[in-house]
Amino acid sequence: MKARLQSHLKAHLIPSIASALLLCACTATPTKPEAPVTATLASAMADAERSVAAGDADRAYAILKNAGTRFPAEKAPWVQLAQLKFDRGAYGDAISNAIEALQRDPKDRQGNSILAVAGLRLSTKAVADLSQQNNLAGPLRTEAQQLANLLRTTLGEDVLVPKPVKPVTPARKPAGSNQVKKTTASSQPSADPFGALK
Repeated sequence: MKARLQSHLKAHLIPSIASALLLCACTATPTKPEAPVTATLASAMADAERSVAAGDADRAYAILKNAGTRFPAEKAPWVQLAQLKFDRGAYGDAISNAIEALQRDPKDRQGNSILAVAGLRLSTKAVADLSQQNNLAGPLRTEAQQLANLLRTTLGEDVLVPKPVKPVTPARKPAGSNQVKKTTASSQPSADPFGALK
């Protein structure tokens, strides 16, 4: 009787336990949401825009990378990726994605703009960091000066970054004076320190 009970348990209990373990393994494995496969480039771009509007930039990146893979001759996913990265201050990634777009269309204005400005922002930060460490000397300093001169010539400006205008402090009114001093537009400091570059 005991042997028959053991064989009965083995015959029915082991498959039941194995099934239960399999079900647990299937439900316990977390899955990362994948970017949806879209039928056209236009629908991929629209999906990415909706994701950005919803605040899900990671999903937008996944959609655009997938679109770049599915439509390898198209520049649009790479330009959009470059713009998203640029807007979030990830200038290295923005440069990489802009280069991908420019490989598909070397004359793309947005890709060239992102490449130029992101590169300048990275360069400006690096030069500022070197200046703070007093390590901007020798050939590095000479090259930085040559690049600054090239920028001045290209932009047609003598000064790349104008010095901030110091605010004019109004003179103190004598006690009991009810006169209100008027300020003119020319006495106001400029809100845009790069206004001279325009």
